[in-house]
Amino acid sequence: MKIYNQEIKDGISDLVKTQASIAYCSQASISNRKDNDDSEIIKLVAGKSNPDQFDLYYLESVLVSTGWNKNDDVFTNAETWAARSTPEDKQFNFMHNENDIIGHITDSYVIDKTGNKISAEEEEAPKDFDIITEAVLYNSWTDPENRERMSQIIAEIEEGKWFVSMECLFSDFDYALVDPKGIGHVLPRNEESAFLTKHLRAYGGEGNYEGYTVGRALKNIAFSGKGLVSNPANPRSVILEKSKSFIINTDISNELSIGEFKMSDNNSLLEKQIEGLKEDLAAAQAENQAMKQSVEEAKDKEFATTIEAFEADVQSKDEAIATLEETVKSTQAKIAELEDALATSQEELETAQKEIAEMVQKERTAARKTALTEAGLEEEAVEESLAKFESLDDEAFEAVVALFGKKPKKKDEDKEEEAKDDTKAEETEEAEADEAEQAEEAEAELEEAFEEVETAEATLVDATEEVDSTKAAVAEWLANDVFGK
Repeated sequence: MKIYNQEIKDGISDLVKTQASIAYCSQASISNRKDNDDSEIIKLVAGKSNPDQFDLYYLESVLVSTGWNKNDDVFTNAETWAARSTPEDKQFNFMHNENDIIGHITDSYVIDKTGNKISAEEEEAPKDFDIITEAVLYNSWTDPENRERMSQIIAEIEEGKWFVSMECLFSDFDYALVDPKGIGHVLPRNEESAFLTKHLRAYGGEGNYEGYTVGRALKNIAFSGKGLVSNPANPRSVILEKSKSFIINTDISNELSIGEFKMSDNNSLLEKQIEGLKEDLAAAQAENQAMKQSVEEAKDKEFATTIEAFEADVQSKDEAIATLEETVKSTQAKIAELEDALATSQEELETAQKEIAEMVQKERTAARKTALTEAGLEEEAVEESLAKFESLDDEAFEAVVALFGKKPKKKDEDKEEEAKDDTKAEETEEAEADEAEQAEEAEAELEEAFEEVETAEATLVDATEEVDSTKAAVAEWLANDVFGK
């Protein structure tokens, strides 16, 4: 199905695509046709339908009639005549279930409105006619349930309870128009006329436009999918009544162009539309002008308001910037003051630390001097020892001072003791032996003191060389000045 731009704009393109078929339903009736050897038409039909088979049940039904049906679908005689043979040889199913085939269509033929059959060999389509279809149902079944079901169906057909439904397919359509005088016309469907599609009842319209009744004239018709159905649940989708005639005036062309589409008062529909469009255009232009003026005024007002707000915002920001600048200056001044105070405090701290260090050193020197003096060193030896042992920590220094307490008596004193008491030679010898023993003990303790000094050295990370030098000085001093005298 071809879709035109106007139908897309009108939002009905999908509806047109999907509704390209309609279902036709007529009451099923028993075929009572009798053969007549003198009738060429009847002979032809009898040959196709293969009558008088006892295992077949014969049906016939009116498939379609030319004209305008109650759904505003129009079967023109030309299009319907072209489709007269399309129902033949199609399956006949139960309730449109293609898996439940109960027969097949054997024939279709045409009759006029008086009931006379019309030969299918006619080239020109009759003016007004019906298409009748014949079908057979299979009434011989080996399965008991199927036999019983078919017997019941046939009985209900004879009671008028069943209908024959056949789908009509089409690939295009035109517009069938009936003017207020009752004259019918066909308007081809194209880009210019596609605006009429939305007015068709099949696509949700009212079925009329500007005084014209508008119907859907089907084109390229084919009948397919026949089935035996019960009373349809949706009567709107089927045709149960005969169609009204749709007579086209033969004195004038049966097809109109959009420019020839006349209204009942002989005024051109197009002209009326143009006038309406002009009025709409004038109104739209006036409305547009008013809107433009309103927009301009609104823009000016909005612009002025925006400018005022912007200026106020700028002024506020300038004031904020000035305040921030003052704050920055004040902060910078405070920072400078704090930096000066910090520098002064740093100098004072360094001076105080230096003074404290000097005081500590003085107290330390005085304490060490006292310790050396109490250990028996003379003043000159004390000063010399203080200088040599200055780098030792307190623990190492105390170990050295402890050694001084074990210093052996001087030889001069021993000689004086011997001179005073020559008679005590043995005691002198013993004293000398004791002195020697004390000297050995002092040397052993000196070695132990050196070990303690070495232990103390391990804790002095940055004074290794200085400690080594001090050890050597202590050893030399003890050997020369203490034990050598």
